Formats: sequence, C-alpha cells, structure tokens
Amino acid sequence: MTSTPTTEPAPPQIFPPTLREVMLRPRWIALLAFSLVVAGVLAWLGQWQLGRAVDTAPPEPGLTEVVQPLADVVTPGDYLPEPLVGQRVETSGTWVASDFIVVSSRFNNDVQGYWVTGQLRVSGTTTPTSIAVATGWTSSLDQANAAADELRAQAEADPAAVVDVTGRLISDEGASIPPANADPLTLVKMSPAMLLGRWHDTQGLDVYRQYIASQTAIGPLDAIASPAPDERSRVNWLNIFYAAEWAIFAGFALYLWYRLARDAWEKEVEDLEDEQSEALAAGAAESRD
Repeated sequence: MTSTPTTEPAPPQIFPPTLREVMLRPRWIALLAFSLVVAGVLAWLGQWQLGRAVDTAPPEPGLTEVVQPLADVVTPGDYLPEPLVGQRVETSGTWVASDFIVVSSRFNNDVQGYWVTGQLRVSGTTTPTSIAVATGWTSSLDQANAAADELRAQAEADPAAVVDVTGRLISDEGASIPPANADPLTLVKMSPAMLLGRWHDTQGLDVYRQYIASQTAIGPLDAIASPAPDERSRVNWLNIFYAAEWAIFAGFALYLWYRLARDAWEKEVEDLEDEQSEALAAGAAESRD
C-alpha cells in the first residue's frame, strides 16, 4: 500500500486594496482636506487678481485734457495714480530765484535739447510747498543757460510776483548718473527728488513728487511738446496672467494630493505582491525538501 505524499497548503491569497480604499483612509482624507483649503486660498487669490484685471470704471476719454487745480489731483509727497499721469493742472506761486536749473537730454518732436526748470513755491498752502516746473525748451545749451539767468534776474527783481502755471503733471523720471566726462551736476532726467538736493530754502518744505511741464513757454524759450497721453486699456493683461497662474497652482495642489495617494497605493500593492511571491517561493522550497 502506497502512501500519498502530503503537500503544504497554499498561502492564503491576499487581495490588494483599491486606489479608492487607500484614498478613503483617514490620513489621506485629512491630507485632502488640507489640499482643498490650500486650493481654495489660491483660487480666491486668482479671483481677486482677475477682479483687478478689468477696470470697471475707467476714466472718461479726454479727462486728462480737462484742466484741474493741482491740489485736487495729488497732494505733496504722494504718488500719482496711473489714470492721472499727464493730467493737465493749474497752480500759482512765486519763483525761488536761485533755483532755475537746466536739464539736458530733453526732446521736442525728436529734436534733442534742454529744459529750464524752476522751483515754484505754491501759493495758498499752510506750510511751505514747492513743485518743480519745466518752463520751456531750447536746442542750445547756451540759450538754456541764458534763459535760466534771465528768469533768475526777473525773480530777484520782484520775488513776490505771483505767476500762474498750467501744464501736464508728470511723475518723477528717477535718479540718473551724468555721462562720463560730464559735469557731475549735469541732470539728464527730470527728477524732482534730484532737483530737491540742489534747491535752496528747503527747511520744513513739502514737495510734490511730480513736476509740471508748462504748456506755454515761460521766459525766452520754446514751448515744450507735451501731447496727450494714450488712452489706457481697460484690461490689464499682466493681472490676467497672474490670475491664470493662481488657478494652475490651485489645480496643482489637488493633483499633488492625488499623486501622493496613488504613489502610496502603488507601493502598497507592490509590497503585497512581493510578500506573496516570497511566500510562494518559500512554500515551493519546503515541498521539495
């Protein structure tokens, strides 16, 4: 009578979890909640950026050509809002005789030349207040210096004379370095901040960050060519680009959660398959022994 060889029972089959089962575990639900919060914040930022991309109340066409009092447009020390750059304004005051300064690299209809600028002490203010004024243009440096001397002499002869100025309000062009081998005091940018460093009697003085380009020549100069600014578009494409970026970041926050959960599921499935393969191999080896 022959005996039947005994065989080891096969290891129990283990079914790996599904991706859905892994995602429903408390750890991944908590991480999903955090990802949703992050995505919500990023989506809100995108919506906020998009809301700023379209100007729902743009300035009326031609508004910059309506002359307004300087004090109604901007206050000393404040920056000029973009819609008001190039706004025509009017003001009055007295010249500070010692502060007529020539600025080079000024163009009139593509012709390079010079401006003569002055410090206008604005009338009707509670504290001393000044604004830089570009009085006119000339193509000759000698003529510019002569005009500055003449304006200086007129102001010294009657320092209390009140002058009315009407022109475009323009923002500071920023500081600059004089060209090589030029006089270190040469100004090639119209910068009230730089002019302030050369003005006199500035103790306790309020100063406008902007300057006025006079619409009519003051003194023996030519009028400054100052056309109306281009109408501003209602759509800010840069803000739209930023809004799209925030939306992409929000989507990426959710995708990152999905990718991490899927990676964890794939690793768990691979580990179970490896364990099952090892168990089968070990059972086969024992049966041979």
